[in-house]
Amino acid sequence: MVHEFNEVFMQVLILLALSVGVSIIAKYFKQPYSIALVIVGLVIGLLHFPIIEESKDFITQSAVFQVVILSIFLPTLLGEATLNLPFSDLKENKKPIFTLAFAGTFITALIIGFSAYFLLGLPIEVAFTFAALISATDPISVLSIFKSLGVTKKLTTIIEGESLFNDGIAVVLFTIASVYLLDYIDMGWAGLGSGVLLFLKFVIGGLIVGAIFGVLASRSIKLIDNYPLEITISMLLFFGSFFTAEVIHVSGVIAVVVSGIIFSNYGGSIGMSPVTKLNINNFWSVIAFIANSIIFLMVGLEINNIDLSGKWGMILLGIFIVVGARAIAVYTGLSFIKGFPMKFKHTLNWGGLKGSLSIALALSLPTDFDGRDEILVLTLSFVLFSLIVQGLTIKPLIKKVGILDNDEGIEQYEEVIASIYRSENAIKDWEEMRQNSFITKAELEELKEDYQEKLDQYYEKLETLYNQYPEIKKKHLRSAKRDALYVEYQAVKELARREMISDTVGSKHMDEIIERIEEIETKMDQDK
Repeated sequence: MVHEFNEVFMQVLILLALSVGVSIIAKYFKQPYSIALVIVGLVIGLLHFPIIEESKDFITQSAVFQVVILSIFLPTLLGEATLNLPFSDLKENKKPIFTLAFAGTFITALIIGFSAYFLLGLPIEVAFTFAALISATDPISVLSIFKSLGVTKKLTTIIEGESLFNDGIAVVLFTIASVYLLDYIDMGWAGLGSGVLLFLKFVIGGLIVGAIFGVLASRSIKLIDNYPLEITISMLLFFGSFFTAEVIHVSGVIAVVVSGIIFSNYGGSIGMSPVTKLNINNFWSVIAFIANSIIFLMVGLEINNIDLSGKWGMILLGIFIVVGARAIAVYTGLSFIKGFPMKFKHTLNWGGLKGSLSIALALSLPTDFDGRDEILVLTLSFVLFSLIVQGLTIKPLIKKVGILDNDEGIEQYEEVIASIYRSENAIKDWEEMRQNSFITKAELEELKEDYQEKLDQYYEKLETLYNQYPEIKKKHLRSAKRDALYVEYQAVKELARREMISDTVGSKHMDEIIERIEEIETKMDQDK
């Protein structure tokens, strides 16, 4: 028994070492490590390397892939993502996020389902099962490119927020399509009602489980100030909410997302010290990197197990259907949001990559499920197309549509601002020390002298940049106005909490503030 465990553990270590090595090389060449890992996985699957042959055979067992992705890595990645997604950002971008995550996912699934049924000739159950699982997006590759290019936070938040909620909806639709669809079709209109009720049960049940776990975990960390213990609580939160929801047959994905958002925002405000926040984020960042590294290598290895010969016509038509469905969903859904930039629509459309969740769902189908082989072929081929073709062309697209235009002088501006901020805060700290009699007035003046001289130089350089690049100053002022509106929002929220104004008045003022923030954000995005 011990020997078997050691063998398995060695396979995992070999895989992890290979993943880390590929990631280092990808980082060196400034390419998304996820795409590099998929390509290396494909190469390893095609060639024979004795040292990793056992690892390859072990990982590509469908049961192993399914368990690792769905039961271990999915709660990990969802939980880590919620820690880095402030509720204020979600609320600020709620319209595009929920439009894409809910309406967009439904539109995509319906178009793919009917197209696969009529054009590919798949049975209705098979068509909509494939449609549901391929509707899940995986933004990891895109987000790494966004960050390397300095893409606006608004666009990054939208694509990450869409993925969090979209995954939950896609998994629920997959369960309904693969298990209950034929029965519901036989029932007619009554079946439609039953399907809607089951969908609501999965979603609302996941929301309730997530909310309960999130509040309990937040209240727990309020009682302590010990970051190792608080990290442990976060682990119990993510896995506990996921598996509890799955056991009672509601959405585990939605439960993790909701619990994580509550924990990071509510728990972060009432119970996390700065040290705790830093350590929790660092811990989960490492775990997420390990998970992503292994996942994408596994995807490349898994694709080699599928025989694609003689099925290229179906594959090419399937790719066309999925790409087209995504485009219709994005452009149609976002057309109802006033002032949403077209360049953002182009990027969100092409940036809706598919990944490991789609493959894991396909592999989770029972071996006696009619059409399982066709679903695997379509899923794995499109994931490969998505990660390599879309993943490698998203950077040129971002530059082509002009999202990164007008950034001349930005790096110089950021360097000056960072220097000013550092110096101002150092002086502020010394002045506080003087007020508390930790240093004398003479010592304060001596300390400030050198910094004050540097500050004067920085401010002169800033004024020169403003004169040389007036757009920078314009954006800076808009950013300052937006930040002031956030302060106003929190002030009104505090008045309502203290019952100094009614909830009705508070909601009215907060909605007005959010609208003004959205107007400023839209203008900033249009100027990019």
